[in-house]
Amino acid sequence: MQSPGRVAFSIFGLDIMWYGVLIAAGILIAFWIIYKRAPVYHGISQDRAFNFVILIVLAALVGTRLYFVFFNWGYYAEDPARILDFRSGGLAIHGGLIFGCLMAALLCRIYHERFLNIVDLCFTTIPLGQAIGRWGNFFNSEVYGVRTDLPWAVLIDGEPMHPLFLYESIWCFLLFLFLMRVDSRRKFFGQTFFLYCILYSVERFFCEGLRIPEYSLMVQLPWGEARQAQVLSLVVIVCAAALYVVLWRRAKAAGFPPVNARYEEESE
Repeated sequence: MQSPGRVAFSIFGLDIMWYGVLIAAGILIAFWIIYKRAPVYHGISQDRAFNFVILIVLAALVGTRLYFVFFNWGYYAEDPARILDFRSGGLAIHGGLIFGCLMAALLCRIYHERFLNIVDLCFTTIPLGQAIGRWGNFFNSEVYGVRTDLPWAVLIDGEPMHPLFLYESIWCFLLFLFLMRVDSRRKFFGQTFFLYCILYSVERFFCEGLRIPEYSLMVQLPWGEARQAQVLSLVVIVCAAALYVVLWRRAKAAGFPPVNARYEEESE
């Protein structure tokens, strides 16, 4: 398969890119599902969920850019104006996840909400947004791996390459379906969130290993350079798995008390 081009359509001479269209579509669909599901998350109102998600999305968008700039500072230091040139690309999903979680933690502290309940709500649906948004990389002819002869290869400059965006899109969609099922029966606060952290990181670790090295964000370790996404994925897998086990045992010892409670208007 081969990208038909980056431009979806033009308005008054301004090109609207497929990447932006698909990212926006993924965010809006995920937001709608979060909004509709909010009331069963231990008493979160839809209004509260709306306010949280708007601010979390804004923080995540800023985070995706800042994270990419940080690991490519040599390029941006030459001309800091490039930092604001979003149309040239340069976003990193890990930055969005980190900044989004930080914003969620801040809002939970301000509004006295349970952090793990909020992230369960959000991270059930985030994989669906990722699955949709990843197709923007197809139109941009990016996020591909080493050469392959597989029939579903993506053509980059005439060469068949591993379509990493496709692998992640499929994985994230299946992860969304799995987490929706788990979340409807969750046993403790944080169960959905930590499962997302583990399972998304597993996929990202292996897909990053297929990526052409010069297109990976790198980090300097004592023993040499390593792919930043792989290092972070391993750390997240270990930490999330440990916390999952601890919280599971605590919930089991308490007899798995119910964690979902429908929001009631009169409780406000």
